[in-house]
Amino acid sequence: MYGVCGCCGALRPRYKRLVDSIFPEDPEDGLVKTNMEKLTFYALSAPEKLDRIGAYLSERLIRDVGRHRYGYVCIAMEALDQLLMACHCQSINLFVESFLKMVAKLLESEKPNLQILGTNSFVKFANIEEDTPSYHRSYDFFVSRFSEMCHSGHEDLEIKTKIRMSGIKGLQGVVRKTVNDELQANIWDPQHMDKIVPSLLFNLQHVEEAESRSPSPLQAPEKEKENPAELAERCLRELLGRAAFGNIKNAIKPVLVHLDNHSLWEPKVFAIRCFKIIMYSIQPQHSHLVIQQLLSHLDANSRSAATVRAGIVEVLSEAAVIAATGSVGPTVLEMFNTLLRQLRLSIDYALTGSYDGAISLGTKIIKEHEERMFQEAVIKTIGSFASTLPTYQRSEVILFIMSKVPLPSLHHPMEMGRTGENRNRLTQIMLLKSLLQVSTGFQCNNMMSALPSNFLDRLLSTALMEDAEIRLFVLEILISFIDRHGNRHKFSTISTLSDISVLKLKVDKCSRQDTIFMKKHSQQLYRHIYLSCKEETNIQKHYEALYGLLALISIELANEEVVVDLIRLVLAVQDVAQVNEENLPVYNRCALYALGAAYLNLISQLTTVPAFCQHIREVIESRKKEAPYMLPEDVFVERPRLSQNVDGVVIELLFRQSNISEVLGGSGYNADRLCLPYVPQLTDEDRLSKRKSIGETISLQVEVESRNSPEKEERVPAEEITYETLKKAIVDSVAVEEQERERRRQVVEKFQKAPFEEIAAHCGARASLLQSKLNQIFEITIRPPPSPSGTITAAYGQPQSHSIPVYEMKFPDLCVY
Repeated sequence: MYGVCGCCGALRPRYKRLVDSIFPEDPEDGLVKTNMEKLTFYALSAPEKLDRIGAYLSERLIRDVGRHRYGYVCIAMEALDQLLMACHCQSINLFVESFLKMVAKLLESEKPNLQILGTNSFVKFANIEEDTPSYHRSYDFFVSRFSEMCHSGHEDLEIKTKIRMSGIKGLQGVVRKTVNDELQANIWDPQHMDKIVPSLLFNLQHVEEAESRSPSPLQAPEKEKENPAELAERCLRELLGRAAFGNIKNAIKPVLVHLDNHSLWEPKVFAIRCFKIIMYSIQPQHSHLVIQQLLSHLDANSRSAATVRAGIVEVLSEAAVIAATGSVGPTVLEMFNTLLRQLRLSIDYALTGSYDGAISLGTKIIKEHEERMFQEAVIKTIGSFASTLPTYQRSEVILFIMSKVPLPSLHHPMEMGRTGENRNRLTQIMLLKSLLQVSTGFQCNNMMSALPSNFLDRLLSTALMEDAEIRLFVLEILISFIDRHGNRHKFSTISTLSDISVLKLKVDKCSRQDTIFMKKHSQQLYRHIYLSCKEETNIQKHYEALYGLLALISIELANEEVVVDLIRLVLAVQDVAQVNEENLPVYNRCALYALGAAYLNLISQLTTVPAFCQHIREVIESRKKEAPYMLPEDVFVERPRLSQNVDGVVIELLFRQSNISEVLGGSGYNADRLCLPYVPQLTDEDRLSKRKSIGETISLQVEVESRNSPEKEERVPAEEITYETLKKAIVDSVAVEEQERERRRQVVEKFQKAPFEEIAAHCGARASLLQSKLNQIFEITIRPPPSPSGTITAAYGQPQSHSIPVYEMKFPDLCVY
């Protein structure tokens, strides 16, 4: 019966006859449109036949491919495309299976035209939104085949370009078809991402080749559409834009592996371009996931070449700046912690010369200049990322970096030995460089928040180190924090201008918060400035930084009390150069003279006291005539013009404290305080404030006085409170604070330097006195009250208390229980 049906066309099923009728005798005539319309109408009228139509078309297409009848193959695919576009019934799934089988057959062909034909049909299918779900459809073959086409190496450049573009379009179709369908195979699985992402990056990587073979201007618009690099970039952006929170990791990891395998970190241009595409394509709230992936990859490559690590850090810098505009979240401190850890490792590598700490056969020798390049890249990244953070996060980063600086204290032990000293020094320098990068441009209205006590103590303790480079970094960091109006560059050159209005300084009135900050930390700042001026290893940059720091304090944080203290400080620095107890070189002494002249010239014009300005100008004019080596114009130049003998300077060439206190006292400044010479606190306060020494603990005294006893209590008449009384109280409080500070210094010094026997005797006497006082108190509180019946007399004529039980006591009648 079946054989008879095969021979007699009229007995064949109708759907077969309709399918056969769409094929012309000559394939060049194309699809028979009228018959195609009949076939479409039949498929819509009888949707249950759609799967059979698809199976029969598939059978014909496979036969035509085997017989190399490619014209009929094209007609079959065109018919399938039209049926797909027209039919959306529930039976479409079985038809799609036949369709995908035919597309796979075309893709397996070695003919580029058939591959392109199959890809185009698949792309049309991918753009169709199906009404019914599919539970068993698989696209694994298509992902693999399209990825392979993206790497085509055909000899003909034009054909190779077409095949690669078809492969990219096919991957784009797979992504569109599966990414939003939960019933489909998960395209975000590593097995698929490891094929899709490298294929797109491979075509992005060859954008230079396409640009080098750019066509003539007349053909440019047509060729731009055929550029695989641009198509790959669009596909990658679309892929990343559809990525959900849990899929970012699987999408980013193949990028990192591709850059590793093809050594693309060292030129870093392509790597930066890739991650710019990624950061601008993903959702802003997912930015921190990319940063975390880069940080983990940097840790994984901690033993790679410095150029590779530097490339990763550069990419991280670009990505972090973009991420900061979105949401970085908890990644901030994690990022800085990783970068600082890599900085320490790089320092160790540079010192030991190898990644293992010891050089042996087969060990990769490290180039020091490459490690230095990597360190600079890390510092630059820290600064660029910190500059995008809000103020509160930036403050946390500043404290975090400062906590990593190794300091010689109990809580931060220093490594011993020559290697340890070098490691400590390099670590300190690199971390301070990073801190300087973060603090540059830092704007905070409240200095108490910008320079909290714990941070300022640690920072200023590094200012007392012997290393001149470290001291310079500390001064520049302080300048960055204090300069809030962009006046820093105006003091880059030390000079004695006759009119500072040419500097166009931005000056605001000192706020209440700044006044509180200076009242709390001013003496600490003055002390470190004073000690920094006395360092023998200072060079011109140090004096320029000191001048800038003094000038900025005067502009940003100064009130009348601060101005007075700064003048006292500079006059004390002048005394250091004159007396020369430190045996400073000639250059340092001349530099101190010049520094004092430049600052007093500035502060005199800021205070606008005519008599003060006149005195300063007179001394400067005298120096110009008789001792130009005491002015900055002759000292702070490339070739300083110094005097061989700076001893025995006449008084006319010095700024006199008596004259200054007299002229400023007449203008409302505190003349009594101006007359007092500045004496720094020579104890290391920033360390003693962290912990109490044994001497301080022993020296705590408990004095029990009976001031509140009724016998000694006296009524003191209330004193009338006036303005003069308040002013006197403020002045006296400052003097009392200085006396108390000096007393504490003497106590601490005594317990640190006195012999043990003397300390023991002193403490024993104090203990005896304390015990006697306690005995008196106990006797008063424990002794029972006297008997109502009176006292009895002892044998020696002294009254003796007689203890009477409470229940036998006679109480007055007025006592009520």
